[in-house]
Amino acid sequence: MTFTEDDFKRSQEPSDEELIARFQNEDMYAFDLLVKRYKEPLLGFVYRFIMDRQESEDIVQETFYRLFKNKHYYKEVARFSTWIYTIASNLAKTELRKRRRRNLFSIHQSPTNEEKDFEIPDTSNDPERETNTNITDKIIQSAINKLSPKFREVILLRDVQEFSYEEISEIVGIPLGTVKSRVNRARLRLQEDLKHLI
Repeated sequence: MTFTEDDFKRSQEPSDEELIARFQNEDMYAFDLLVKRYKEPLLGFVYRFIMDRQESEDIVQETFYRLFKNKHYYKEVARFSTWIYTIASNLAKTELRKRRRRNLFSIHQSPTNEEKDFEIPDTSNDPERETNTNITDKIIQSAINKLSPKFREVILLRDVQEFSYEEISEIVGIPLGTVKSRVNRARLRLQEDLKHLI
């Protein structure tokens, strides 16, 4: 295993836990670093979960507001990433519940315009490859969207955000065995839906 320049840079950066400790001591620069570090990953997670760009941005903003307001609630018994994803996940689930209630009162649902994925810059100049990748990503995201929220949440945390089963158990607030069961069931459903891609 080779030690790259990026690995070296990462080893010089303060950990999340060091940053939140500094922020709890009123270091605003540490807060800015946490926002910079987590804004895009949280936005990707929330967007894939609720599929509404504007709402996702609002939820991530609210997540950082709650971090700012409640910084002293964090205790170093869990990883900081687990704590902040728990906040974002709870806000996203609340939004889905509100949306379901709104839909009960709506006879006709108008089609939504929010189906575009976030643009991820590609450094390569291969249009054909880029088009194929975008199509594949949309097919995968469409299959994820068909999952019920409880399965969608765990599969995004496990296979997209790469949290451990133990961390997901903390974030979602369900037993470890239930997490593993939901991830397995979600993967089986996705494999069935995506077998034509394999």
